[in-house]
Amino acid sequence: MECIVMREFQTLKSDLNTTRLIEVNPNNLKLSDGEITVKIEKFSFTSNNITYGVAGDLIGYWNFFPSSDNANNDWGCIPMWGFARITESNNDTLSIGERLFGYFPPSDYLNLNPIKISKENFIDGKTHRRELPPVYNNYIRLSGEKNYDIEMDDIRALLFPLHITAFCLCDALQDQSYFDASQVIIISASSKTAIGLAQGLSDGVNTPKIIGLTSPSNLDFVKSLGCYDKVITYNNLEEISSSLGSVLVDMAGNKQILNYLYKSLNSNMLKCLTVGMTHWDSVAPSNDLLPEAIAEERTEFFFAPSHIQKRIADWGHDGYNKKTNLFMNSRAIQSKEWMDIKDIRGLDSFVSTYSNVVKGKINPNEGIIVTL
Repeated sequence: MECIVMREFQTLKSDLNTTRLIEVNPNNLKLSDGEITVKIEKFSFTSNNITYGVAGDLIGYWNFFPSSDNANNDWGCIPMWGFARITESNNDTLSIGERLFGYFPPSDYLNLNPIKISKENFIDGKTHRRELPPVYNNYIRLSGEKNYDIEMDDIRALLFPLHITAFCLCDALQDQSYFDASQVIIISASSKTAIGLAQGLSDGVNTPKIIGLTSPSNLDFVKSLGCYDKVITYNNLEEISSSLGSVLVDMAGNKQILNYLYKSLNSNMLKCLTVGMTHWDSVAPSNDLLPEAIAEERTEFFFAPSHIQKRIADWGHDGYNKKTNLFMNSRAIQSKEWMDIKDIRGLDSFVSTYSNVVKGKINPNEGIIVTL
């Protein structure tokens, strides 16, 4: 292998505000039989990645890419969605120069152990990833993808993981007849997943009213999207019609807002799906905050990979791909009307960008791409 410099961006698991950028020994990239080394070209960074950090131990996100120089297991690599190019290969099927789309660490290089290889994709068969959700272990071979358009790379990295979740939420809500609710209340309505969800719901037939909750600073932006029937700011929550049966979809995990909604809606809170945890220092209401009238089982963490596996079993891979592609294409077209892609060059520049996003200092219309 050529002489390379390999660096890795790590986050302190106990405090997402604390990070470090370290240089890693390139000998770590020594290949075993069947393995490949990829050079990570670019990745997206959104509030969704913050959720990966918050749920790192709960769901296993810290386990995808074990951190280097981490004897006490204090540091972790938050997973990112992006693109990479094969630079070394001990695999007869995969050639140097081939490009991939999938799940990567915020690092310069990564070794993968491809199994179940087809023209379109493969699975990383590394031992430590075998018990992790399969959707995250899948890598798309762009050379085998029909109608691949390199011009859509940035939008794909930014919106694919978010809008897959949005699709799953739409599908799950429709499958449950919206729990007979008259309104779907989406918390953190300016988030990209929330936008995809609201747009998907607004395309539906006989959909409940779509209510978006957002900060005063984001009010005009969220209204301009045109996919919410009503937009309410967090300081005006009394404007919510508490007499209507409601489903909450929570993208933020702010316990004060959730507790207010639980109490004001009371028995009219028919379901709460918790999706994101961007307010990571104020996550999930503890059970002692819930009014007695609200059954604990009405609140659940919505895990999109589980829904994906269910629908693949129901529809088959082709059926699932057809439905999700239609949804994703519509959302991608709509994103051109509101999203401004911001290109960050290199891991050094990413340090300050990461800090701003963790602190909530990001314009909702921005999509961040980090090019290495």
